[in-house]
Amino acid sequence: MRLGVLDVGSNTVHLLVVDAQRGGHPTPTHSTKTALRLAEHLTDEGRLEPAGADALVEATLDARKQALDLGCEDLLAFATSAVRDASNSPAVLERVRDEAGVDLQVLSGPDEAALTFLAVRRWLGWSAGHLLVLDIGGGSLEMAVGRDEAPTHAISVPLGAGRLTRDWFTTDPPQRRELKSLTEYAHEVLAPAATTLLGEGPPDRAVVTSKTFRSLARLTGAAPRSAGPRVRRFLSAAGLRQVVAFISRMSSADLAELEGVSASRSHQLVAGAIVAHEAMAALGLEEVEVCPWALREGIILGRLDQLQPGGGMASVDGPLATGRPTLHQAR
Repeated sequence: MRLGVLDVGSNTVHLLVVDAQRGGHPTPTHSTKTALRLAEHLTDEGRLEPAGADALVEATLDARKQALDLGCEDLLAFATSAVRDASNSPAVLERVRDEAGVDLQVLSGPDEAALTFLAVRRWLGWSAGHLLVLDIGGGSLEMAVGRDEAPTHAISVPLGAGRLTRDWFTTDPPQRRELKSLTEYAHEVLAPAATTLLGEGPPDRAVVTSKTFRSLARLTGAAPRSAGPRVRRFLSAAGLRQVVAFISRMSSADLAELEGVSASRSHQLVAGAIVAHEAMAALGLEEVEVCPWALREGIILGRLDQLQPGGGMASVDGPLATGRPTLHQAR
């Protein structure tokens, strides 16, 4: 079957179309990204501004039209921290449903962590053993650990690269005292999470996902994206320390000129690098592996797991069991 996955994140709205079947490898056929930076449209009171809501409705409607034109049988639409954190989230979701015909589901932080963990587990297989997964988003950092397909612990903390850039930095590049304050804050937030995640001992394998980690790995010499998803990529703690020292003195415009850094995310790379460094330090990780699969793939795999052998939907509970109409049934 052909599935569309619409990922409404803090920075972008991403439509991914895949051909997939239960037990099979999802094959991407189409990908479109729209940079909305929804998190920057949140007011001091936590409301999503009308301009941000308007842009979200327009982007969602356009994605639904694309999915229909591309022959998708279903559109799995979900939102993460920017919409989740908005105090007027119910009203925004109602607008998206009424005006764009899309039932946008809001994932909790732990659900994000668990679905990302599922994707990484499927990519690496059981040989990964006791697996630890980290993902830095725009609004939050997701962490999960376990030996099965469902993690033993799934944790979300407010250490997203975009959120921290807005809350802690006043200049570009940031001031030295701001870097120090953010480092101390990240250390404080991560300490109890690390205790929980390491409760059953160190992992057999530590893996990271997300654009932030991929960019940092590229800056330390990992293979470029053009080398393909099956090339193994790593990020070392030593290499990351050097990157943090280097990029913390650069403006976002200069960072955008570096290979592997996108212009739309360059402004938040320094904050993301600090979180990555502090997370690896808190968890005692000298090296992590970069996985090409993340939350979107976890959403797809979770939906495919609900299919009966004959193609129908099984009755299940969980973050994807929404009972919403299919793409062609929606308005």
